Amino acid sequence: MNYREDIEKREYEILDARAAKAAESRGRQMAEAPCRYRTDFQRDRDRIIHSKAFRRLVHKTQVFLAPEGDHYRTRLTHTLEVAQVSRTIARILNYNEDLTEAIALGHDLGHTPFGHNGEAILNRVYPGGFKHREQSLRVVDRLESSAKRRGLNLTAEVRDGILNHSGPNLPFTMEGQIVRFSDRIAYINHDIDDAIRSGVISEKDLPEKNIRVLGRTHSNRINNLIDNLVHASANQDRIQLSPSFQEALDELREFMFRNVYDSARVKRAEDMNKVEMVIRQLYDYFCSNPDRMPDLYRETAGEDGRPEAVKDYISGMTDRYAISLYSDLFVPKAWTDYKG
Repeated sequence: MNYREDIEKREYEILDARAAKAAESRGRQMAEAPCRYRTDFQRDRDRIIHSKAFRRLVHKTQVFLAPEGDHYRTRLTHTLEVAQVSRTIARILNYNEDLTEAIALGHDLGHTPFGHNGEAILNRVYPGGFKHREQSLRVVDRLESSAKRRGLNLTAEVRDGILNHSGPNLPFTMEGQIVRFSDRIAYINHDIDDAIRSGVISEKDLPEKNIRVLGRTHSNRINNLIDNLVHASANQDRIQLSPSFQEALDELREFMFRNVYDSARVKRAEDMNKVEMVIRQLYDYFCSNPDRMPDLYRETAGEDGRPEAVKDYISGMTDRYAISLYSDLFVPKAWTDYKG
């Protein structure tokens, strides 16, 4: 039995007519022989999970810079929460869960160290500007290379979902649209949880008008948002929330920007200046010394130019690696007399 073909056949029997079917994928940039056991979307998911960029997410900031405590979210735990919400929605609506999971797991692979603060700084430093959604696509297309291939060579559906999980354009698949909503549902709610844990805000600070609609606890809000989305999206040609829930979520997001993401307690000027110093000096140093970068980025510099390669190298760093590298390059070390 060819297990992949059996799965592909069952997709037509189980999934909604609007769902992406693995057998109808728009394909990869470079043709590959199909796997006997996995559909192309399942194969994409596995490639993302086994990538170095995915592993590095565990040490990349979500909101709080190098937080003390084991329970604050990182970029990896955020990604897993997005995948969980996405899979739940896809399963309820009978969309392709494998495709949804692959997009969710890959959507933040291009995020910088130090969270959105690092992204904003790199956007100012790099002449071409920087958006993590575009860098995530570059990671899977170009940077995650192996002896067998350049990049992960993912399907068009996964690549589109990664690129358009945010920004002005909607993904062309319903599964990509599910991830786009799930990303916002996940980060707003888990960032509230972390902000309350850190003492930046308290539960009583949350806007009553919005909490009355969405729910008063973390689990209630997640459940209510999923419930509303699946009812508003059923038998529709796009994924959506009802107008009242969309308004409440948008207003809650604005509250989070005012009181958490842009809060002086979270983005302390001293810390932001240090982050900017780290990224700017690393960028300038490696533009002047490309030979000090790893082989992959030296090759990229020769093919795409130094600024592109340096941007790739820095955006792929974890918080602690960027700090350690900065310290090695720019902070004087104590001299030791090993003879005496």
